[in-house]
Amino acid sequence: MQTKTVGVVGLGAMGMGTALALLDAGFDVIGYDVSEAARERFVRDGGRCVSSAAALGPECDLVLLIVVNADQVETVLFGAQGLAGTLAAGSLILQCATVAPSYATALGERLEGQDLLMLDSPLSGGAAKARSGKLSIMSSGSSMAYVAGESVLAAMAETVYRLGDTPGAGSSVKLVNQHLAGVHIAAAAEAMALGIRMGIDPDTLYDVITHSAGNSWMFENRVPHILKGDYAPLSAVDIFVKDLNIVHQAGRELKLSMPVAASALQQFTAASGAGLGREDDSAVIKVYQRLSGINLPAANDTVA
Repeated sequence: MQTKTVGVVGLGAMGMGTALALLDAGFDVIGYDVSEAARERFVRDGGRCVSSAAALGPECDLVLLIVVNADQVETVLFGAQGLAGTLAAGSLILQCATVAPSYATALGERLEGQDLLMLDSPLSGGAAKARSGKLSIMSSGSSMAYVAGESVLAAMAETVYRLGDTPGAGSSVKLVNQHLAGVHIAAAAEAMALGIRMGIDPDTLYDVITHSAGNSWMFENRVPHILKGDYAPLSAVDIFVKDLNIVHQAGRELKLSMPVAASALQQFTAASGAGLGREDDSAVIKVYQRLSGINLPAANDTVA
């Protein structure tokens, strides 16, 4: 069944792409972002916007939260102009931010207490796949929530993993993904720094590794940013400071030691502390530049 009107809170790279993909699929989409520029862009591209998250409630019976962290989720839902109190009973919230599984579980219970449905539904795939409606969604929630969200999920994702019947499971799998993504980016940066320090041409090194067993999706995707000297953020260093800290929070709750994730977190933290937090996450390689003086490719270089 085609749903109603869809609200999207958070019109960053992933949120904007998703909102536009839903527009393309024929949905009536209303957006909200704290950035006036983001709201204006969405309106120029054919959407509608409101001036607060709470204003979505009277118009929408399904809202996506594509924000950065749990603090932003709290503000959007329960702050001074909170959305949760303005939604009609039975409305569905797709909570897409990367948060601790324990938080996702508790949030689902709170919303259930207000007669609202929730799908714990973190996203993966990046801005390009968001725009084309081909994300992967790691989801969990009740069968009623899936029925309510079926048409929207189909329009925004190529694959929807149903991982459990209560919130928390989706965020758990997302944390495993973020653990690996962060480790792989940090490892790719260190490997490229090693090769450059040994005098290997970085373009040649990239070509060899992407055709060898040492390749990873993150190496293949992120190293071109380094080769071009282009650190415009598609996913920022500070995102992995946040996400790997959540990984460690979960590890502490489970009493599970994760030294590899700890090492990656330290590299991203060092990059953020050096003022690189808002640069692309591949900028973690600049930590090695500062420590050892390696010469990284300059801006406007291109991959061979």
